[in-house]
Amino acid sequence: MTTAKTTDQGPIPVVLVVAGCADERELEADRTQEMINLLDTAGRRVVVTATQHLPKVAAGTYIGSGKVTEVKALMKEHGAEEVAFDVSLSPRQQRNLEESFEATVLDYDEIILHIFASNARTHQARLAVELAQTQYMRGRLRRMWTHLDRQRAGGSGGGGSGFLTGTGEKQIEMDRRQVRKKIQDLRGQLDEIAERTDRSVQSRAKAFNIALVGYTNAGKSTLMNTLTGAGVLAENRLFATLDTRTARMRLGDHRNIVLSDTVGFIRNLPHSLIASFHATLSEVREADLLLHVVDSSSPVMEEQIAAVTGVLETIEAHRVPMITVFNKIDACTSRTVIAAIRRRHKGSVVASARTGEGLDTLRESIAAHVERTTATAEVRYSVTDGATDAWIRARAAIKEERLVGETMVLTIAADEGVLGELEGRAKVKRPKA
Repeated sequence: MTTAKTTDQGPIPVVLVVAGCADERELEADRTQEMINLLDTAGRRVVVTATQHLPKVAAGTYIGSGKVTEVKALMKEHGAEEVAFDVSLSPRQQRNLEESFEATVLDYDEIILHIFASNARTHQARLAVELAQTQYMRGRLRRMWTHLDRQRAGGSGGGGSGFLTGTGEKQIEMDRRQVRKKIQDLRGQLDEIAERTDRSVQSRAKAFNIALVGYTNAGKSTLMNTLTGAGVLAENRLFATLDTRTARMRLGDHRNIVLSDTVGFIRNLPHSLIASFHATLSEVREADLLLHVVDSSSPVMEEQIAAVTGVLETIEAHRVPMITVFNKIDACTSRTVIAAIRRRHKGSVVASARTGEGLDTLRESIAAHVERTTATAEVRYSVTDGATDAWIRARAAIKEERLVGETMVLTIAADEGVLGELEGRAKVKRPKA
């Protein structure tokens, strides 16, 4: 992909084109800043921004010939090497724009894919990103040939592709076949991982599973560290977490809780990425409770909430019980605004993972959800059965214990999953309803 291009002189200078609809002007400044942050993460430096309010998208170039001429002049004036768009472009639009600018054009999807590729750490995440990149590239082989021909002619276009080895229409069709095969192979590998992931998630079915979800950089990893002491990566940058991480959380008498930190979402997340990360997001779909972490200091907080809600609906996780956590309350500019928004999110909590404010209230809210799945029972087993004794104490709250001859008798509080599994190891007596 063309985003593989690098420079030893620092970030690549780019012109940013913000091409929104006329009714989106009030969000323009925030969208622009988000794109600047994304491009910075992708190794680009925005030297100038061009905006275009479109009553109708131009079929060939998205922005129209007049704006194309303006952007070309801005490139020359500011020494930009690439042009970045905050929208998704069709292969034809991208190819036409690159021919006009004689430079690489990056659309929104390609920028997001590049960032995901840079941050992928595990084999599963790398495969998922590679699948999404390959699907993106499938419709753009002709564009990549244009780059290759320009390079052979001594031009300044973007990078080539490992799929491309010759010239001509026949070679492009050969490349298309290779791409189709690569997509099939990647899907096969991800399906195998998905089966193992599903088994892993199911093996935790006896625990109360909580998944952290939210817009990228909302503070999910910091919150996870604060609640569990897990020490997961927590950086102030976009998409610092791509791979699901889990840790056990102890909450008063509730010991059998597993907390999972998941990939951050973003507006208009490419569908190919959502599909590719389907196995990773099984943690979200199969959770008993979601903690939707919101950056309460963001001026576009409500738009970010809507973006996350949209992804949850796409992956069919929107029916999972959820607590909305308005995080970073220490950096919030207006608590009055937060209070108004909270009224639309029943049971929400304001908190700061950094300072600890509101976390006791959050723990109480989580405990209330856990207790709805908890039951009390009397358990009997041999006093010499140390394995069963240790198993119970690691997963249940001990309310009372006594020794009757050679039999240990415990009164415990545990979720139904634990009690069901325990019935195969000891005598379990539940109170009559």
